[in-house]
Amino acid sequence: MKIKNRERNGVTILDISGEITIGQGDVELRKEINDLIDKDIRKILLNLTRVSFIDSSGIGEIVRSMTTIQKHNGHLKLLGLEAKVRDLFTITRLITVFETFENEKEAVDSF
Repeated sequence: MKIKNRERNGVTILDISGEITIGQGDVELRKEINDLIDKDIRKILLNLTRVSFIDSSGIGEIVRSMTTIQKHNGHLKLLGLEAKVRDLFTITRLITVFETFENEKEAVDSF
């Protein structure tokens, strides 16, 4: 898994590619989110358009990330859920917990 960090109109966008899985992707995501919080960044958009697979640890880390950010008065939103990833969020009913977007501009403007 790879994470690229960029900013657009005051929103930090994490472009994630690959798989978010136990032992690698989940640890990298946790470190990135914690680093952003330490830098007082509170508007975060996870761009998942290039994520091909998320296991239960990856889902758990995304939920933990949202909870952590909310505790620091921030917001985490999701962009570009690929069909298999969207199905996973739908089956787990997390689709109702997260704000999701298909368009980056709309996602950024929603903050």
